Amino acid sequence: DADWFREALQDKKIHPCIPGRKKRKTPVKYDKRRYKRRNRIEIMFGRLKDWRRVATRYDRCPRTFFSAIALAATVIFWL
Repeated sequence: DADWFREALQDKKIHPCIPGRKKRKTPVKYDKRRYKRRNRIEIMFGRLKDWRRVATRYDRCPRTFFSAIALAATVIFWL
């Protein structure tokens, strides 16, 4: 919730979607819809980490690692 961190993100053209703390003197604008949907991304990473090969990154080659992620995502999608 630090102002310097929010400014650094905005300098890189990243829009933070996390609300400020309740005790903050000036409220921070944020996208409420995007904040509510953030759990989808967290759930997706949690499901990918269920695959031991992806979680521990056995494959050091980026192409092989990406193919393992693609395979895991395909199986997760079909189940």
